[in-house]
Amino acid sequence: MKDVQNEHDNRNITIDRVGVKNVSYPITVVQKNNTQQTIANISMSVKLADEFRGTHMSRFIDTLKEYNNKISPDNLKKITARLCEKLGASESSVVFEFPYHFKKLSPVSKIESYSRCDISMTGNFERGNFDYMLGINLNVQTLCPCSKEISDYGAHNQRALINLSVRFFNEPVEFEELINIIENASSSPLHTLLKREDEKFVTEHAYNKPRFVEDVLRELALSLNNDARISWYKIIVESYESIHNHNAFSEIERLKKI
Repeated sequence: MKDVQNEHDNRNITIDRVGVKNVSYPITVVQKNNTQQTIANISMSVKLADEFRGTHMSRFIDTLKEYNNKISPDNLKKITARLCEKLGASESSVVFEFPYHFKKLSPVSKIESYSRCDISMTGNFERGNFDYMLGINLNVQTLCPCSKEISDYGAHNQRALINLSVRFFNEPVEFEELINIIENASSSPLHTLLKREDEKFVTEHAYNKPRFVEDVLRELALSLNNDARISWYKIIVESYESIHNHNAFSEIERLKKI
């Protein structure tokens, strides 16, 4: 059959990215100490040279199947390199976004349940060079230091969303380790299952650890600055204010020097 996509194009325009997106697909996420099956929203693309009319969309999914749908930083590198090889491209990119569930113990009763965060794993391959970025979206609790200081009774608190993106010098950090770093920067982590003794503990713990969005961001940045494995990070903290009709946020991006 005629290969229409491979026809010569004479308009002399290179396309930066062409491919497939919003692909819902089962994957197995592989870490050093944990493996989990989930459903990912996937985008895959390549740079299309000006001489080609189109790319071959089926080859993107074929490439994913070659690696048994297993996703890890090492496999992202292999997948992006393979896309360049199969599609005759100099650059390729893949993005996997998926829910990730991790075990959590209630603080006093020690009952186990599962909490959720949202993970993104992005790989870019360009002329032999691979770039990997990990993103974590996680909800935490923040308690307002100003409210605590000026009020005779209690202080307002709310959920806050932490959006953390990181790159690594060599070995990537496990998801759970970054989750712990994020939670430690907040007033309190969130829990799926709490008994009354746990709720008392969480309430009092947050009250004794008030955090502005600026505090959460700076505490998290300090931890990342002191982690020799992390080469770059971007943090966005957004507080869903409970007494204001708007949200508060803080943001930082840093490239660490070797």
